[in-house]
Amino acid sequence: MSPAASVDELCALLTAGAAVDDEERVDMSAHSLQCAAELAGRAPEDFELQIAGLVHDVGTVLDPSAMDSHAGRGGAYVAPLLGRRAARLVTRHADAKRYLVATEPDYRTRLSARSLETLVLQGGVMTDAQVRAFSEIDDLEAVLELRRADDAAKVPDRVVPGLDAWRAHLDRLSITLG
Repeated sequence: MSPAASVDELCALLTAGAAVDDEERVDMSAHSLQCAAELAGRAPEDFELQIAGLVHDVGTVLDPSAMDSHAGRGGAYVAPLLGRRAARLVTRHADAKRYLVATEPDYRTRLSARSLETLVLQGGVMTDAQVRAFSEIDDLEAVLELRRADDAAKVPDRVVPGLDAWRAHLDRLSITLG
């Protein structure tokens, strides 16, 4: 699929996520909104990170059968509209899971059953060399924060602000880049 052409197109895709069941406890739309809300609480001044949380799984909505490449697909989809940083955060959130499993002994125990399955599809636990390389990436702390918010954003019936609450942030970020 082509990159997102407009905020309207991106919002339509996020809304369509309600029909995508990723075998988690919430649909992709609810998961995205929960992730953004988590990040608003954790990093209230970092709107790009919050927006990255909102769109981090658009690659899954685009192609639910390709969990191994959803992060890269999602990053490529949002890059022209939301910029390099948001795209980079989206692209790296799956590798952040691999990194955290390798570097935090109890992290694996906090993952959902589906996240454990996709961990294997996404390359498994990072090697020592991969950990060293990943620890040097730009914006490491933001990527890890996105990953942790992703893990926390799977609560059935959790009430969070809807997509309309994020529209102004999406518009502002896309206008800033345009």
